[in-house]
Amino acid sequence: MKILIVAILACMSWNVHATLKIQSWSLANGAQVLLVESPSIPILDISVEFDAGSRRDPSEKSGTASLTNAMLARGLREAAASPSEPPMTEAQISDTLADIAAQQDGEVGNDRAGVTLRTLSNREERDKATLLLARILAHPDFPQNYLDRDKARIISVIREELTQPEAISNKAFWRLLYGAHPYGSTPTVSSVEAITRDDVVAFHRTHYVADRAVISMIGDITRTEADAIARQLTQRLPQGDALPPMPEVPALTGQEQRIAHPASQAHILIGAPALARRDPDYFSLMVGNYILGGGEFVSRLMNEVREKRGLSYSVYSYFLPLAQQGPFEIGMQTQKEQTDAALKVVRDTLSAFLRNGPTPLELKAAKDNLIGGFALRIDNNRKILDNIAMIGFYQLPLDYLDTWSGKVAKVTAADIKAAFKRKIAPERMATVVVGVDK
Repeated sequence: MKILIVAILACMSWNVHATLKIQSWSLANGAQVLLVESPSIPILDISVEFDAGSRRDPSEKSGTASLTNAMLARGLREAAASPSEPPMTEAQISDTLADIAAQQDGEVGNDRAGVTLRTLSNREERDKATLLLARILAHPDFPQNYLDRDKARIISVIREELTQPEAISNKAFWRLLYGAHPYGSTPTVSSVEAITRDDVVAFHRTHYVADRAVISMIGDITRTEADAIARQLTQRLPQGDALPPMPEVPALTGQEQRIAHPASQAHILIGAPALARRDPDYFSLMVGNYILGGGEFVSRLMNEVREKRGLSYSVYSYFLPLAQQGPFEIGMQTQKEQTDAALKVVRDTLSAFLRNGPTPLELKAAKDNLIGGFALRIDNNRKILDNIAMIGFYQLPLDYLDTWSGKVAKVTAADIKAAFKRKIAPERMATVVVGVDK
């Protein structure tokens, strides 16, 4: 069985020229379901996500979302409504998945968290896998000994990161951008130590609820079968209470933070909160950023910082769209003594781009590369699953993937200039430098 599934996955791909027909509907309990039927191979991929990302961490207990998600498959309690489903240990869960050649995992981000499942689509294995996933979602036991183990592991990682300039700069950057907003909070030794089993149980009960579930599926099943699976996965989950609204993302004032570190190079991050996932400027900013710093060796920043001046081996920029304004970030490493020179080149390059926009050649090359590379974004079922889960969670149009290339093609230089002007104000951007001398 294991050999069979490996062979199937090795040859699995999607006809990227075909229209991706995403079907969507809601269950009576409020769960949202998205489905792409793909009968060419006997595999089913499932994602179940909730508004349970790190932005929902309780105050002073950052890390609760990640711990809760990691603990889902550490053990299962007996279902009160179904005594025929006995408790299971982590090892028994793992063995059961292995016996049916299924793979289960968990994922946590800033906004969302959930679980994924890959299983053979024939009824016997599929039914066993989806029943187990339903139990993992609804009846985790959160055993104390495993919680203690996971907390110790996370704390060890945090302590190690306290010595690493890349991790130090990244955490300082998000704190500087978001302040007291939940996006700016990252786990610390004290915040993880403060998390109790009761906190994890309460987080699960509050956020892993039927009416906020987004269930995405792609594989060899029909809509009728998908609807039955979605109902099975959520029927044991409670209805959720209304969640408190997130605070507004704070405005920046051009802060700069320099942190001493013995590293031979300075780690530099510059940026600002900029882009929400449903922002109408998304495509203009994406195309523009490809030209500025997202296109690797063909970007403006790479040309000015590395090729012309040799100030860094690599420099990049990107937008990370979130439910609220996610960050625009420029990053690089340079020799400590070149820090100020490198910062000036980056800022001058950004200012020139904001002032003049892209050239016609840059714009054409960017659109050609993005459109030409789009097939790689959906060239297997797992990538498609990730995309439709994103579409469902952020409530994007169901034809988002079908219209993606067309929207990129329509972006003009004027669109890019206007979008960057609305989102990026260099004088208010935050700067973090880790690696300065004491």
